[in-house]
Amino acid sequence: MHLTLHQLHIFQSVAEAGSITRASEKLHLTPPTLSIQLKQLTEAAGMPLYEVVGRQLRLTGAGEDVLAASRAVNEPLERLEQQLAARRGIERGRLDIAAVSTAEYFMPRLLGDFQRRHPGVEASLRILPRSALIERLDAGLDDWYLMTRPPGDRAIEQERIGANPLVMIAAPTHPWASSAPPDFKQIAESGFVVREPDSGTRLWTAEWLDHFDVELKPTLELGSNEAIKQAVAAGHGLAVISLHAVRLELETGRLTLLDVPHFPAPVHWHLLQKTGRTATPAAVAFRDHLLETIPALDRALMDCLAAAGQGWPAKG
Repeated sequence: MHLTLHQLHIFQSVAEAGSITRASEKLHLTPPTLSIQLKQLTEAAGMPLYEVVGRQLRLTGAGEDVLAASRAVNEPLERLEQQLAARRGIERGRLDIAAVSTAEYFMPRLLGDFQRRHPGVEASLRILPRSALIERLDAGLDDWYLMTRPPGDRAIEQERIGANPLVMIAAPTHPWASSAPPDFKQIAESGFVVREPDSGTRLWTAEWLDHFDVELKPTLELGSNEAIKQAVAAGHGLAVISLHAVRLELETGRLTLLDVPHFPAPVHWHLLQKTGRTATPAAVAFRDHLLETIPALDRALMDCLAAAGQGWPAKG
């Protein structure tokens, strides 16, 4: 086989974009140019690498093999480029971060601060459901992954980097917002507003109830933290949610924290990467940036809990 790095780079770009047109915009090349390169690569492989269904490009089994090989070739070359740039004292390169949805309340700000310190680094942040993030982790598409429940069946390296307290919220008009704390049976039988089945908060809530032989029976399932907050504020039930997501609503009185045993839950953020992947200079710098800046964010969370009369970790 006579493959070139240029062909592999084009094939990877087209495969990840899902279409020749979108890849051509990213690469600043014309679609016919990309089509010629893909045709030559297909001829070298000796079998079809993709098919076009509607306007979407889908890889064949052979195409998946070529994509995996392309990533295996390109990743060390990209790291080499950044390492050589670092030796010249030049900050450049890419930084790709993927994080679960709760991180949207603080990661854009932290990443923005990082880019102001390192203006030569081109960065991207993808906020994804947990299942989609794990798919990207399996494929090794990003420099770092941020989540609270790392999968236990993968070869990954992980580091705890900050607090992510889970709290139980209710509308200020809820009877328990001003009365004595209810007993567990009443709590367990309450209606819970929840995220999608694979979300970290839903999994934690189900496990918490399971300790008491109670099954989670959601009254409402919604696809975002913002929708959860709106539903709870409207009186649709209780919810377990990250404190990151509700600080503003607690300050303005739109939501309240319930004083419930085992809450706030001692959950933490973890920074992940596949075992064996070498971090680029930009990735190392971003990890250091998180370790430097997240303690202040943690202190703000603890202050928020103290204002609500709750501590960390919670008493059982």
